[in-house]
Amino acid sequence: MKKLLILGAGAGGTMIATKMRKLLSEREWEITLIDRDPIHHYQPGWLLVPFGVDTPQGCVRPKKDFISRGVNFVIDTINAVDPIARKVECQNSTYTYDWIIIGTGARIAPDEVPGMLDDWGGKIHNFYTPDGAAALYEKMKHFKKGRLVLHIAETPIKCPVAPLEFVYMADWYLQKMGVRQNVEIELVTPLTGAFTKPVANNILGALCEQKGIKVTTNWTVDSVEADRAVIASVTGDEIPYDLLVAIPPNLGQEFLIDSEVSDVTGYVDTDKELLRAKKFDNMYVVGDATNVPASKAGSVAHFEVDVIAQNLMSDIEGTDNYYKFDGHTNCFIVTGFEKASLIDFSYAVEPLPGMFPLPGVGPFELLGESHINYWGKLMFKWVYYNLMLKGHELPFEPNMYLAGKDTSLLRNK
Repeated sequence: MKKLLILGAGAGGTMIATKMRKLLSEREWEITLIDRDPIHHYQPGWLLVPFGVDTPQGCVRPKKDFISRGVNFVIDTINAVDPIARKVECQNSTYTYDWIIIGTGARIAPDEVPGMLDDWGGKIHNFYTPDGAAALYEKMKHFKKGRLVLHIAETPIKCPVAPLEFVYMADWYLQKMGVRQNVEIELVTPLTGAFTKPVANNILGALCEQKGIKVTTNWTVDSVEADRAVIASVTGDEIPYDLLVAIPPNLGQEFLIDSEVSDVTGYVDTDKELLRAKKFDNMYVVGDATNVPASKAGSVAHFEVDVIAQNLMSDIEGTDNYYKFDGHTNCFIVTGFEKASLIDFSYAVEPLPGMFPLPGVGPFELLGESHINYWGKLMFKWVYYNLMLKGHELPFEPNMYLAGKDTSLLRNK
């Protein structure tokens, strides 16, 4: 019997396991999915926890609830991958494979910034972990005055719009608490603007200005001086804070680095269209574990899964019917006051204003604030749990890229 091994049961790993179980005969193929954590985390919900819109308990479900029948789900810690011998060593066992899909995600690494851990959980918090989001909720409830600084250490990061969402939501939350006039909000980023793409940067940056949020760009961090409550740049500039919401470096998994499967940041060198590992045979990569120039977000993993499933089947069957991933990404951006924006883009097409998914009809507005966008954001959790993770096609995502078309062209011109 041939073996398909999938590392990581997050969004990408769970969805590809479901797809491949439908495509591969159970008599001929064994599919094993390995993860060290039995609990599935809905990561977009972590951003809402500090403001009381969601709860940590509302963002977790048992992973087994989403694993397809016929997939061998193993709870174990992965120690090493040997792509030459085609085996994976775990804490409790060793697994061989004919094909492997790596979907082990990304992790935050606050230890990479000198001094960041010195006051971790004191004046320095994060929302990129469930415990961090819960602790930040307690901090935000009692933050009455001072300087609230959100700092992005470096890119790439999971969900690139999350920092903007946080400062927008902070503006709303502090107004609701009646203390906004006593709090300065500053977004500190290594980027050249509030966002990376020109049109979106202009619109989202202007929204920061309207909300009285200062944006400090081109900031390359050197260290955090926790005893003085400042972040210092490599040029010697300093920014003081009373509450620092830190987005530390985001790295791939250490066992990938140690196994020399990834680069030094833990991301696997991946063909951006075919989604195969460039350096190793019989290996595909999905989601945050790749180094493709697309956002590290759940929507990207969702779009990648169909491409990987088709291309893996083409490899197995010896055909040349390959699909190409176009970098398709979409994401709601919560802006406060029960409103949100939406972006949709690809490698070739930047985020632009318009309506989505039907041009001129919507119902969602691209790069414009609306209440329906906000409720779309909240509704997405149900879609994620009940459709995406269970392998169902989304009715508002026609997946036209599978026919060689760019889905981002669905927007208005």
